[in-house]
Amino acid sequence: MPNRLAGETSPYLLQHKDNPVDWYPWGEEALARAREEDRPILLSVGYSACHWCHVMERESFEDEQTARMMNEHFVNIKVDREERPDIDSIYMSAVQALTRSGGWPMTVFMTPDGAPFYGGTYFPPVPRGGLPSFQQLLLTLADAYENRREEVLQSAGSVRDYLQASTGAAMPKAEAAGAEVLAGAGAALLDQHDDRFGGFGGAPKFPQPMNLEVLLRHHHRTGDRGALAAVETTLRRMADGGIYDHLGGGFARYSVDAYWLVPHFEKMLYDNALLSRIYLEAHQATGDPFYRRVAEETLDYVLRDMTSPEGGFYSAEDADSEGEEGKFYVWTPREIEEVLGPEDARLAIRYWDVTERGNFEGKNILNVPRPLEAVADEFGLAPGALWDRIVGIRSRLLAARDERVRPGRDEKVLAAWNGLMLRSFALAARVTGRDDYLEAARKNAAFLIGNMKTDGRIHRSYKDGRARFNGYLEDYAMVADGLVALYEATFETRWLVEADVLCGAMNELFWDEERRSFYDTPADHEELVTRPRDVYDNATPSGNSVAVEVLLRLALLLDRNDYRQRAEEVLDEMGGGMEKIPSAFGRLLAALDFSASGTREVAIIGDPDAADTRALLDVVYSRYLPNKVVAGRAEEDAESAGLIPLLAQRPTRDGKATAYVCEGYACQAPTTDPEELRKQLETH
Repeated sequence: MPNRLAGETSPYLLQHKDNPVDWYPWGEEALARAREEDRPILLSVGYSACHWCHVMERESFEDEQTARMMNEHFVNIKVDREERPDIDSIYMSAVQALTRSGGWPMTVFMTPDGAPFYGGTYFPPVPRGGLPSFQQLLLTLADAYENRREEVLQSAGSVRDYLQASTGAAMPKAEAAGAEVLAGAGAALLDQHDDRFGGFGGAPKFPQPMNLEVLLRHHHRTGDRGALAAVETTLRRMADGGIYDHLGGGFARYSVDAYWLVPHFEKMLYDNALLSRIYLEAHQATGDPFYRRVAEETLDYVLRDMTSPEGGFYSAEDADSEGEEGKFYVWTPREIEEVLGPEDARLAIRYWDVTERGNFEGKNILNVPRPLEAVADEFGLAPGALWDRIVGIRSRLLAARDERVRPGRDEKVLAAWNGLMLRSFALAARVTGRDDYLEAARKNAAFLIGNMKTDGRIHRSYKDGRARFNGYLEDYAMVADGLVALYEATFETRWLVEADVLCGAMNELFWDEERRSFYDTPADHEELVTRPRDVYDNATPSGNSVAVEVLLRLALLLDRNDYRQRAEEVLDEMGGGMEKIPSAFGRLLAALDFSASGTREVAIIGDPDAADTRALLDVVYSRYLPNKVVAGRAEEDAESAGLIPLLAQRPTRDGKATAYVCEGYACQAPTTDPEELRKQLETH
């Protein structure tokens, strides 16, 4: 008989609806029962694409004896961390404080009022690797709560005090000015960069696109070739490695090794949003078509496999299919020969380094260890001819792979992650000139506003026709940020108005006057053990950092000095963090660069769909200009001129689309000539 999770929409929770565990979703029903029966709470947090979450479910939550122990001694609550990042953040901080490590599945034992007294991640069904069995842990903690209550409550009180103190603690002020903080951050990240394999640190190795953005900006600001070389090394190594899907496009979550070969195979929307954007920006900075190709392949994957009919972007694809991690993605030489025949198979096997021995459990993760030119020389082909062959081979292998059992897909639509992808599609539409990307961005924005926004407030999650949960800071900030990018790509003012509405609500609901920064949860949110405030970048940029960036962009577009002042308050509050640990503040450092390094304001007057307007826009988006805002209108569009001061009293010249470039309260001469605009933008 299904448990209480059967009424949920989260695919992760629904995966557990038939467990013999008496699971509750997080809510007053479960918390009230714990209080009334004076039972400890067992909180289990995970997400649908998490491999070890699936393992622990099979080993423990589907086991009748384990479930009886859980049901007898605990009130059991299951949470999808992607729907409830507040709960995940609070209790992950507790687990890290208790154990010095963290991860998912997260397992937390709490008092009935929500104070954690013990926690960890995965626990095996039998003692292993220094861990007790899950059943041993259940019995030990149930006994402790029953017979050593004072000790348990003391531990819980200490953890509660730690959580509340860490949320309220002030960050030290920066000792240096903004330009010096930026220079120090660039130097520090270069020191941390792996010059051989790219990326930062060792195994497991995660993409860190926010830190790559800091280095790309550092190069743009200073001309430091080492910073650009670091970015290029990382982006090329990743795109050649097994972390990249060479047939279908898109990146996996991380690499288990230091050289990007063996991924943890789940694909997350946010990774592909952030990585497609940094590849587009690398293309703008270098002109190298390789980076544009990887970005387009990644976005094409999202359009093909991760987009709902209504225009929302799905959250994730699992690592596992048919109970095996990576099974969908790996190949043997024989499988390739069966699809391609001997001649093309020989080429594919060499290009993607496929061997009889394999590089992953006897099979092969496709990767590109040799330059295209070297393989072409081996086969007596010109590099261009080889690539044309690879493109055809790739499409045939992809079609064959699509006949396999696919990994599970988490089809909930999360506002924040959609905002990240919206910005990438909007940028890509202008960089590549592809109208299908612009249509995807428009459709996504209309979906978010039409289905996930009510009375000026955004919801966190949407699935099966239901928008649920309060939006968090990151939802407001990232959706607003995506809408501003869509305005810049289309000059359709409705998107800018919607972004302004969301930022007004964000300021009202999340601002902390004392700490001069934003909370993660709105003021009228349910009361938890503490009110979380996450200022550090993780796999996604922090809500505070994106809030600062979008406020700065809107301040310029709408001439909102109050938005600029608020953003600068956060930059000042977080200055010491950016100075001391820049790797945790990549997106906020980008916002600091935007604020401190001078910003271009580009106004284009002309019909947005006309060829002369598009020619000017092509110039603007053909180069890497991270510190800019772009506004535009048709000459007769009085509404836009009234809303956006940058567009006021700026006519076309000689009836042609006309560009105005301003910086530091001074404007250059208006021009209708794309080459003249190019020169103006190249002038620092």
